Order: sequence, then C-alpha cells, then structure tokens
Amino acid sequence: MDLNPSSVSKVLVRATNWLGDAVMSLPAIRAIRQIFPHAHLAVAARPAVADLYARETVIDQVISYTGGRRAFANRLRDERFECAILLQNAFDAALLAWMARIPVRIGYSRDGRGLLLTRAIQVPEPGDIPRHQRFYYLELLRRAGLLEHFPPGDAIRLEGIEAAREAGVRRLAALGISGPVIGISPGAAYGNAKRWLPERFVESAARLGHPALVFGSASERGLCEQVARGLGARNLAGQTTLGEFIELAAACRIFLTNDSGAMHVASALGVPTVAVFGATDDTTTGPTGPLARVVREHAECSPCLLRECPIDHRCMTRVSAEQVAATALQLWEESAPAWTHEARS
Repeated sequence: MDLNPSSVSKVLVRATNWLGDAVMSLPAIRAIRQIFPHAHLAVAARPAVADLYARETVIDQVISYTGGRRAFANRLRDERFECAILLQNAFDAALLAWMARIPVRIGYSRDGRGLLLTRAIQVPEPGDIPRHQRFYYLELLRRAGLLEHFPPGDAIRLEGIEAAREAGVRRLAALGISGPVIGISPGAAYGNAKRWLPERFVESAARLGHPALVFGSASERGLCEQVARGLGARNLAGQTTLGEFIELAAACRIFLTNDSGAMHVASALGVPTVAVFGATDDTTTGPTGPLARVVREHAECSPCLLRECPIDHRCMTRVSAEQVAATALQLWEESAPAWTHEARS
C-alpha cells in the first residue's frame, strides 16, 4: 500500500518497553510528528513508560497497553489507525498491529515477524549508522523512505524541563529538603553486571557534601537502602511514580548512576549526570549532551553485555569512588554557570 504522509489522519507508534529505550526513542517520535504534521499521533506503551510519553506535546494520545493481547488489539482496531510504526522489535508488536487491521505496518524485520509487516525493514549492520541507540530508531524511518536526514543535535532532552524542576523543588520542600541535592540510582533493571558497588556510591556521594535522594524500583529497595543508610539519605525506591521521579530528578543538582533508565531520564532533563559503565557500551547506550560524564575502567572482557558477570566483575570493581567523586566535583564546578540555562533549554 502506498503511503502519502500528508494524507494520513491517524498514526500509531508502538513504543519500546524499557525506560532508557523510551528516552532514546524520543528523537524518532519527534521526527514522526514532522513526517505526519496533520495526523493524530498516538503511542501505545506499557504502563511503566506511559508517563514519559504523556509529557511530550508532539504526542496526541498515549494508549496504555493493559489487558490481554486480543482485547488490546480490539481497542486499537476501534481507533482505525491507518499506519503503525513499530519501534519495539518484538513479534508481539507486529502481531498486535496485524490483529488491529492497521493497513500499513512498518518495522524492522526481526524476531520472525517479517510476514506480519507491510514494510519489513532490514536491520542495520554494524557500521551502517552512528552507534548510539537513538539512531537505530531514526534509521527505521530513513529506510522506510519517510526521513531523508537524521535531525541535528547530540543531546536528547525531555519537554517541560523547567516546569518539572519547579515541581520537583516543591516536592523536595515537602520532604523538608532545600539547597543542592544529589540524586543516586544504584540499581539497573537489566542485571547485576551493570551495577557498581553500593558502598562506592556512598563514598562518592559523601565526598560531595550535600543531601542525597536514592531512587530505584520496588524490587531494588533493599539495594537502595544500603546506600541511603550509609548516607543518612531518604530512600525513595518504589515510592514514586515515573512522573514524580522525573520531577524530583529534575530538581537534583547532580545525579550519580549506573547505565539505567534513571540515567537516561536525568541526562535528558539536563541534570549534570555521572554514569558508571562496565558491562555495557557507553557509545551505544550512554547519556547524551554536554552535562553527562561516563566513568569506566578498561577490562579485557568489557563490554560483555551480560546480565550477570561470570568472573570477578572487574569492569566495575576497577572503578574507584575517588574517580567518580572527582568527576562529579569537576562536573559540578564546570556546570555551575550554565546548568540552569541548559536544564531550561
């Protein structure tokens, strides 16, 4: 079926499931808005990431993927979408679009779903595109003939940063906290291989000399409690919605983290962010923009991309608290004149 973007009235984007991937998909979603300037643009997303997309003014509707597959497909079918762009790679994304009878279904040909797509796009080979993950989503649009050039800029930024920061300051005040605050996210949903030692987060943050907030999921509450107890900090793991976390993170003066969804959110809020990398590759999934710093030490087996380290976790244990604290202090000083302006841009 031919696709004339100017004549399409309803477009569905199937969002990614992980928070970090959701942040890295935002440039592609903004490009889709420009490709279909007059269309109603909806995003189908898991509840865990729906609040992130709901903040974006280029998106007209966020449809939370709840209930069974057939029931959700019926909901989509009732919306009468004319085109589906699948940023998620899974077979399920293509099956849902097919069950919803969306006539144009565009996605990468992977996970055995090629026959369910009307435009099955070849997956880029290494070296075909810039390495950062945001280009993977943009390349889908380019290979589908919808995008000629990648958009300029190397920093992913959320919308409404100033409003989020102001709301976060009010939340901090309600917690009895004022002045500069350190945000810490010691967990990582993908697995333990991505996690730096909790006691080193404690030592690094202590060297900065300011109150801290510790963030994480409900399943990470025990890990976060180790860090919070060592600093006398408040443990908010499992205590905030994604929207509340975004506001609190926006109000932080600096953020210490592993490679995680929280890292992507903090850096996309323009918050000075220091991220410890080991098992994963910062050139593909690192934070973006001038207020982000990556700390890593060479290990012959890194990046391995494994969930669990099969040996001694040397890629992480070689990163010292002194290194992270020094990087954070330098970033703090460098960003002092500009970070407020950057956060609001």
